[in-house]
Amino acid sequence: MTVLKKENTLKKSRKNKKKHTPSPDPCIPVHPWRICPYSEHWVKTHPLHVPPSKTHPNGCITTRHEHCASNPSGKDELYPDEIKNIATQYFSDLKNKPCPLPLDFGAEGSTYDDLIAGWVQYWNEVLTPDVPLDPNIVKALIASESGFDANKLANKKNGNSARGLMQITNESRKLLGGSKGGLNDHLITATRADLNDPDINISAGVRWLFEKRRLASSRSGKSASWIDTVWEYKGLRRASKTEKAKIKKIFNRLYGDLQKCGKK
Repeated sequence: MTVLKKENTLKKSRKNKKKHTPSPDPCIPVHPWRICPYSEHWVKTHPLHVPPSKTHPNGCITTRHEHCASNPSGKDELYPDEIKNIATQYFSDLKNKPCPLPLDFGAEGSTYDDLIAGWVQYWNEVLTPDVPLDPNIVKALIASESGFDANKLANKKNGNSARGLMQITNESRKLLGGSKGGLNDHLITATRADLNDPDINISAGVRWLFEKRRLASSRSGKSASWIDTVWEYKGLRRASKTEKAKIKKIFNRLYGDLQKCGKK
């Protein structure tokens, strides 16, 4: 075999080994707030480094304009840039917001109402549960999990521990991204550091709450209530009787206060 033929054969072999990325399915609907079709995600305009070449020996920096990129999974995925873009574009004028009471947390207690309303509406519309999720449940959950501290780390000596407003663990983050045993679709791809961003944390936390409801329903053989789902989210099945009573008392008080909002 000549050197030229050998090189061509190697090129074909490498080409055939490239991972096939499925084309977007135009028949699968996406939420109207999304920019790209199913199986693609939006990438914002950003600087792009072009490596050195004969024409440009020192390389150069150019601009890569916003575009849709294929998801490695071929499924629906949300990435941080698009999560933040959706919130900026659509969340300020929503009507079904949680009760604006700050509860026990001063100004911080109402800071994230728009994000809560937006991501609850988004996931209700994408996942279409038989009983829609109430934004007040998410607000009470955040209050009881983190006290609205976006930078809270459950164990400061362990970076994999629960973090952010909805206290999402690194293991949960991986499952949300579709790792083994994780979500089958409607994934969220984010880093550990991303979870300190309130927008990304609430989007991921609400998606995880829906997954916990699916698991609780599968375990019981019937549709789990959202309150039972909160207990699943908080891991009460592994808690002692005393811990369960304490956790339930705190959450029920907070949620009860939010439910009374606007009522005489």
